[in-house]
Amino acid sequence: MKLLLSNDDGIDAPGLNALFAAARDFGNPVIVAPATPQSGMSHRVTWENSVRLEARGADRFAVHGTPADCARLGLLRVAPDAQWVLSGINDGGNLGADVYYSGTVAAVREAVLHGWPGIAFSHYRREGIRDVDWPRASRWTARVLADLLPRPIERGLFYNVNFPHLTSDEPEPPIVFCPLDPHPLPLSYRHEENGEHFYDGHYHSRQRTAGADVDTCFSGRIVVTPMRLF
Repeated sequence: MKLLLSNDDGIDAPGLNALFAAARDFGNPVIVAPATPQSGMSHRVTWENSVRLEARGADRFAVHGTPADCARLGLLRVAPDAQWVLSGINDGGNLGADVYYSGTVAAVREAVLHGWPGIAFSHYRREGIRDVDWPRASRWTARVLADLLPRPIERGLFYNVNFPHLTSDEPEPPIVFCPLDPHPLPLSYRHEENGEHFYDGHYHSRQRTAGADVDTCFSGRIVVTPMRLF
């Protein structure tokens, strides 16, 4: 099958390479990703300015625009025969309220609006662990794809997946299906004397609902959250 891949960290991000490595076992992946990092862009699309699509090699294209632009151009110009849209693997979690700010999730959400199914992948970063093991994340991605891709496609449904940040000696995590945590991120800003404000909410101490995605991922499990647009 044809698989359209995108992200919000940019076309050169290691997480996208990890997603590509996993996707090759399930079909023919084609990358259409932002030319530069677009984290936190949410579902912004380019309306008034042009959007340039640049070939970067075989089945690899950079878009000078947002993740949602990538989904649009990828499905219209590059891979209209794609059967799934996969986005990620984001360097950082997209849990709970994060899904409303995330460009990673927006790329999939835009695809779903146009009738394609999709999966967004993100990797939570735990305090005290420096690096992400991208080869291991790629293996986890393959486990999730083996579960989700054979499932019946439901109109308006996509999946939001988050990987835990584990040390090398921790056991392989189970895959858990759970709902989105409804709590917002901490509302906290540092005020400077010149009137500027800098967000300083502590991501890791955010409020959690037992059994929802934030708590489940923070507890060391792979989280799959089914999400419906309509």
